[in-house]
Amino acid sequence: MANQEDIFKKVVSHAKEYGYVFQSSEIYDGLSAVYDYAQNGAELKKNIREYWWKAMVQLNDNIVGIDAAIFMHPTTWKASGHIDAFNDPLIDNKDSKKRYRADVLVEDYVAKIEAKIEKEVIKAAKRFGDKFDKEQFLATNPRVLGYQEDANTILKRLGKSLENEDLADVKKLIEQLGIACPLSGSKNWTDVKQFNLMFGTKLGASADSAMDLYLRPETAQGIFVNFLNVQKTGRMKIPFGIAQTGKAFRNEIVARQFIFRMREFEQMEMQFFVQPGTQKEWYEKWKENRMKWHLSLGLGEENYRFHDHEKLAHYADAASDIEFRFPFGFKELEGIHSRTDFDLGAHENHSGKKLQYFDHEQKENYVPYVVETSIGLDRMFLAVFSNALKEEELENGTTRTVLKLPAVLAPTKAAVLPLVKKDGLPKVAKDIIDDLKWDFNVSYDEKDAVGRRYRRQDANGTPFCITVDHQTLEDKTVTIRHRDTMEQSRVAISAIKEIIHQEVDMKTWLQKIG
Repeated sequence: MANQEDIFKKVVSHAKEYGYVFQSSEIYDGLSAVYDYAQNGAELKKNIREYWWKAMVQLNDNIVGIDAAIFMHPTTWKASGHIDAFNDPLIDNKDSKKRYRADVLVEDYVAKIEAKIEKEVIKAAKRFGDKFDKEQFLATNPRVLGYQEDANTILKRLGKSLENEDLADVKKLIEQLGIACPLSGSKNWTDVKQFNLMFGTKLGASADSAMDLYLRPETAQGIFVNFLNVQKTGRMKIPFGIAQTGKAFRNEIVARQFIFRMREFEQMEMQFFVQPGTQKEWYEKWKENRMKWHLSLGLGEENYRFHDHEKLAHYADAASDIEFRFPFGFKELEGIHSRTDFDLGAHENHSGKKLQYFDHEQKENYVPYVVETSIGLDRMFLAVFSNALKEEELENGTTRTVLKLPAVLAPTKAAVLPLVKKDGLPKVAKDIIDDLKWDFNVSYDEKDAVGRRYRRQDANGTPFCITVDHQTLEDKTVTIRHRDTMEQSRVAISAIKEIIHQEVDMKTWLQKIG
C-alpha cells in the first residue's frame, strides 16, 4: 500500500511542479479540497471536455448541448429529492475529533482486503510463471475465495443498512470490523448521523426579503427543467439526448485524494430521453458506448471495470459505474443510470406544468424515461494524468520522468527548440511557431542544453520536440523527436504540420469508438 501512496504523492507533486494543479488560494494557506487548474491543467481539462463534447454532441445527430445556470429555483431541489435525501452518513472519532464518512471507512477496509487478493495474485504469478491462469486462480484459491467472501459480505451488509437507513447497524459494522481512526488509531466512535451536502446561499438585497437558494449539487436538474424548451425549439424526436458540462458543488466533509473528491467540481452529463419500456435496451447501449469512449484514449483495458449496483437509488431501475484503477485502487469514474420517469414526473408534480412528449407514431402523450451518463471531469483529469506519469529506466542506466498523456489531450502539442541562441536559429524557430500556432498549442524553449530541454518537455507531457540546428539553415529540415519512443528523424519544415496532425487529430482518436 505504501507503494501506492508513494505513486500518488508523486502524482500530486508533479501536477504542481509542472503547472497542472495548484492548491486554491495557497498564499493564504489554501482552502481544503478546493483546487485551481494551472496553465497546463486548464488546457488538459479543456481538451478532455472537448473530447467528450465532440463524441457526445457533435457526432450524435440526436443529442444537443445546453449550459444551464448554477442558481435554480429552490423548488427544483425539493422536487429532485436533494433537500430531503441528499445526505452522507457521518461519524466522529471522540479522541481525534475528526469526522469521517462512515461508508468510506468501511469501503477503505474492503479495499485493504482487495489489496491482499492482489498480493496473492502477484505471488502466484511469480511462482507459476507462464503457466499462471489468473481467472482459475481467483476462482479456486481458498485464501482468495475467503477474502472475496469477506469483502462481499461486508459490502452487502453496508448497502442494506444504508438502504434501510439503519445507521446504528453501520456503526455496529465499523465496531465489529475493528476500524480505527486513520489519524489517531482510536476506536472511540460517536453514533452515525446524516448530513446534507448542499451549500446554501441567499438571493436578494435585504435580509428580510432574501430567498434561500442552493449552489447546484449536480448539473442534471438544469437539463430536466429545460426538457420541453429544448424538445420544442429543437423539434427533437424521442429518443434524444441533452448534454451539459459545468460546475457543481457539494459540502463534502471527507473531501480527499487530491482532485478526486472536491467541494467544487465539474461534471459532464447527458440525459437521454426514451420511450417507457425501451430504457433497459438503451441503458445497455450507453454502457457499451461510454466504455468504448474511455478505451479510445488507450489508457489500458485492464484499468477499467463495470460495477453494477445492487443498491439502487429510489428513482433508478438499473445503475452501473465505470471504475478506473487510480493510484489508490479502483474507484468510480462515470455512472450510467436508468432513472425511469422519476425526474420529469417529480418536476411535473411540483411545478404543475406538463412535461410530456406527444409521440406521433404511437399517437399518445407520455412522460419519457431517462438514461443518464454522468462523468466527473476532474476525476477524468486525474485518471488520465495519474495513468500517464511514468518513471522509465533508459538503456544508458539513467531514468527519465515522462508524462505519456494521450497526444490528443496533451496541453502543448510541440515544443520548438533552437539548438543555440545565436546564428539566426531562434528566428527560424519562431517562424515555425508562428506557422504552427494557428493549428496547435505550441511552445518555444531555448534555455539549457537540448538534452535537458527534452527531459523537461517529456515531464510536461509534450508529444513532439522540434529542434532547429545549423543544417536547418542549409536545407530547411529539422529534427523531430517523439516523446514516447524518444526516436528522432529529420523532416522538412513543410512536413511538420502534417506529422503533428496525424498524432493529435481528434477525428483519428474518436474513430476508434466505431
